[in-house]
Amino acid sequence: MNEITHLLLWGLVVVGTAGAAIAAPAVPLKVVTDVPLGGHPTRLDYQSIDPGRQLLFIAHLGDSQVIVFDTSANRVAARIANVSHVHGVLAIPDRARVYASATGKNEVVAIDEVSFRIVARIPGGDYPDGMAYAPGEHKLYVSDEHGRTVTVIDVNTNRRVATIAVGGEVGNTQYDPVSKHVFSNVQTRGDIVEIDPATDEVIARTPLAGAKGNHGLLIDPVSRLAFIACEGNNKLLVLDMVGRKVSASFNVGSDPDVLALDPDLGHLYVASEAGVVSIFKLNSGRVTKIGDAIIGPNAHAVAVDPATHRSYFPLMNVGGRTVVRIMEPVH
Repeated sequence: MNEITHLLLWGLVVVGTAGAAIAAPAVPLKVVTDVPLGGHPTRLDYQSIDPGRQLLFIAHLGDSQVIVFDTSANRVAARIANVSHVHGVLAIPDRARVYASATGKNEVVAIDEVSFRIVARIPGGDYPDGMAYAPGEHKLYVSDEHGRTVTVIDVNTNRRVATIAVGGEVGNTQYDPVSKHVFSNVQTRGDIVEIDPATDEVIARTPLAGAKGNHGLLIDPVSRLAFIACEGNNKLLVLDMVGRKVSASFNVGSDPDVLALDPDLGHLYVASEAGVVSIFKLNSGRVTKIGDAIIGPNAHAVAVDPATHRSYFPLMNVGGRTVVRIMEPVH
């Protein structure tokens, strides 16, 4: 692959009418390597990283398995089977547990992070997807996308303790360590609900101006901003968590899904089904778009290791095999 072709692949160069390479706005990413993940070339979904143990957990939805990827050795350490149509994964390092939403059986699966063995299966509502953990209450909050509810699980007992109706189809759910509350996108209503983990009740509902299919969600406690990916109109909304108003809107790749933040660099990544990642810079509460890069087919999930600043994009079919495309910032 020559240099221009390589750059073209990543969306860093365009070609003029005469065939000459023309520099486009550079994005601060470069490819490190592609690592095969094994299994069949079927859909991959959410990821969750445990930086301390240097483990990345990847949902292999199409194979109903959770892939355990060693980020220090860049290799697959294990594949955990019988997690039916796994969508969401969430590592809770201080409990040495990983939770995975097994949508095929409408359950949440608890996995020991040391032995990689399944230790519990818990009812997970109707089409469980994204998850968030409220450490003060030791509770897991699961988006029941089709059930129009959020399932609450006590991680001490691995039992369902509540079901919270939110009045619409649920997108992603996130915990805010500042308010110590949980927030869930209600994507068919264009709003976001705030849940108090002490009572497991919805205490506020915020309309999101310009939202259509608000699915992806990430909360940055430092800037007091929430970032919302809208798959219905390919927008990233910025929500002021103090004033509870949308303060900015940006175009992103078609059908955006997962978001990830590198807090030290202030880089926000918005991955999309179109294979485009949109990159933003956070600086003292200001959000500016750096640019878009073509990562690869169906690159809709992204995870960032805050220690190494590397980003991980699982791709379901690159030359007939699943790979994780590892990238790092360009300094």
